[in-house]
Amino acid sequence: MELNELIEMYNSYIKNVPNGATYIAEKLRQDELTSALVSIKDFSEGIMWITQARELINSNHGKVVLEIERLQEFLLEVNDGLERQDYVVVADMFEYEIAPFFEEIILAEAPQQ
Repeated sequence: MELNELIEMYNSYIKNVPNGATYIAEKLRQDELTSALVSIKDFSEGIMWITQARELINSNHGKVVLEIERLQEFLLEVNDGLERQDYVVVADMFEYEIAPFFEEIILAEAPQQ
C-alpha cells in the first residue's frame, strides 16, 4: 500500500468517526445494547488501526497530529462505564467527547506528505 492510499483511508476513517460515535450514543439511549456493543468493539478496533496508521504515516515523512493519549483515555473511560453498566455515561462520552474530538481533527490539518 502506498502512503497516499494510507492517508486517504485514514482521512476517510476519521471523517466517519463522529457519525459512528453519535450512532453508538443513540443505540445506547434506545437500549439497543447488542448494536451498541458491536459498534463499540468496532470503534475500539478502529482506534487501534488509526494509531498504527498514524505511526506508519509519520514514519514515512507524512504528518499526522493525533493525541493518542486522549484516545486511550476515551477507551479507558468507555470500558469503565461498560463495566459499571452505566450506559448513560458511555453514551454521553461518545456524543459529547469522542464525536467533538474527531470533528476537531477533521477541521484541523489532514495528514500530508
